[in-house]
Amino acid sequence: MIIIQDKLVSDDVIKKQFKCNLNACKGACCIEGDTGAPLEEEERNTLEEIYSIVEPYLTEEGKQAIEEQGKSVYFPEAEEFGTPLIGGGPCAYLNFSEDGIVMCGIEQAYFDGKIEFRKPISCQLYPIRVEKNETVGFEALNYDIWDICSAACQLGKEEQLPIYQFLKDALTRKYGKEFFDELDSVAKQLE
Repeated sequence: MIIIQDKLVSDDVIKKQFKCNLNACKGACCIEGDTGAPLEEEERNTLEEIYSIVEPYLTEEGKQAIEEQGKSVYFPEAEEFGTPLIGGGPCAYLNFSEDGIVMCGIEQAYFDGKIEFRKPISCQLYPIRVEKNETVGFEALNYDIWDICSAACQLGKEEQLPIYQFLKDALTRKYGKEFFDELDSVAKQLE
């Protein structure tokens, strides 16, 4: 682990390679899992505010799940709020491209210039998962290894793209440019 500002960053975030390969996995991370995508408190409020704009980008099953469960759901096993799920499986905010790849309806609205919120930061940061320790007051950034992402690991290795570099925009969005620049500098020193 290394410390960047007041965050603990796993060595794997610097040393391991990763680049999403949607042609191989078809967006399986939006379909698999036991809970919805973790949401921060302000993101829950944002989803309430933007839902009417995002709704046309969602599947009928997703709209129905959101109508029944709400824009966000509390998952007791994870002890956090997340996106609602369709039948306990796929994220309710998903949609599909013409070639069958899972797309985020929220992100599609963002790319169309309809909203300023790209998608939950937990989704954009993946495969990093942030663990917060409220008692001690720190956050740990860990690499979440998931077999459905094996094609992303392979593509990252082929392109020699470290996880933190793949997630430059997400890390900058979450922690700021200074945090990313410091992480980049430390990573280069450790090479």
